[in-house]
Amino acid sequence: MSSASTAAKPRISPTTQILIGLVVGLIVGYIVSITNPKLADIIRPFSQIFIRMIRMIIAPLLFGTLVAGIAGAGHFKDVGRMGLRAIIYFEIVTTLALLIGLFTVNIMKPGVGLTLPAPTGAPPVSAQAQTWDQILLHMVPTSIIEAMATGDVLQIVVFSIVFAIGLGMLNEKAKAPMLAWCESLTETMFKVTNIVMLYAPIGVGAAIAYTIGQSGLGVLLNLGYLVITLYVALIVFFLLVLVPVMVMFRIPIGAFLKAIKEPALIAFSTTSSEAALPRAMECVEAFGVPRRIVSFILPLGYSFNLDGSTLYLSLAAVFVAQAAGVDLTIGQQVTMLLTLMLTSKGVAGVPRAALVILAATLASYNLPLEGITLILGVDAIMDMARTMTNVIGNCLASVVVAKWEGEFKPNPEMS
Repeated sequence: MSSASTAAKPRISPTTQILIGLVVGLIVGYIVSITNPKLADIIRPFSQIFIRMIRMIIAPLLFGTLVAGIAGAGHFKDVGRMGLRAIIYFEIVTTLALLIGLFTVNIMKPGVGLTLPAPTGAPPVSAQAQTWDQILLHMVPTSIIEAMATGDVLQIVVFSIVFAIGLGMLNEKAKAPMLAWCESLTETMFKVTNIVMLYAPIGVGAAIAYTIGQSGLGVLLNLGYLVITLYVALIVFFLLVLVPVMVMFRIPIGAFLKAIKEPALIAFSTTSSEAALPRAMECVEAFGVPRRIVSFILPLGYSFNLDGSTLYLSLAAVFVAQAAGVDLTIGQQVTMLLTLMLTSKGVAGVPRAALVILAATLASYNLPLEGITLILGVDAIMDMARTMTNVIGNCLASVVVAKWEGEFKPNPEMS
């Protein structure tokens, strides 16, 4: 009886565990900073373990998600006009989200004044600017094994996309085993990600303790300012992108927001786009979008139209560069933007998935991954807003495609 009652006790949620780790790290870091800052070096390896575990899952996770997402959609000739229109819309909107993220972080500069460890190994990305031909050649890997071993995310993505297109051209019988393997790989890697996240409270606590032990409590001001910067950027994205899209396609703004408020709130509270998907499909269909469009566009958008996550990625990457004292030129930021345009595709809308992509991007540009463990301390607050933006953006995309196809039939009860 006692064992049954013990098993029924709710576990502490991962977010609460991370917050506890953050608080413990703050206390330990403050004590270290006022007693002996050199003790911070003893704490640092425990945060680096978390960083190494994140890096080990990047390559298989990217490969599995991209191949399963692209090849699983079927032969490209069968995607048709609707899929093409959706992809065009996704690319335009997510590119605008990335630009807004870059613009906002460069204006507000939340990372300036924060001290992160200097990048080790190869020189930082700002050491020398690559020419256009070097960038172009670097995109194409000579060996996918080498690209995965060195963590070159752009080359992994390029190979994965080409591989997925080739796989999609096969007949169903030939394609099925490899597609099933990639889908299984993806599911397995998300389970591995969950395992890695079990260590997150320790990694976050150690990272914040090390940083505060070295730099003092001033780091908290930067993290709070980062959260404010993200929310400002998302508000700008709503006002300058999503609202004009609704006006352009003559979508009633009030009725649309009323229709999708429930899945948006689910996404905000659970920080999971997947948790909101079933209700989002019901609400968008009730709003007037045919079921065949909803069932195609919404899942497709979960791989290719993560507006909030893509905006966050560009903002967070430059934040870490600012904190590390690495001065990225406009050209280098544009190159990073192009990388993020590819890496943000195919990543499922699950909690913390954006952190894996952020880690891959930072590793590619030799920026310190310690920035991720710091961001993770306030990531839950940012994750709520960006996940809600992902869901709203995908619901709007379904309505836009239905309007574009001339098949939108507004529900009078929802106007």
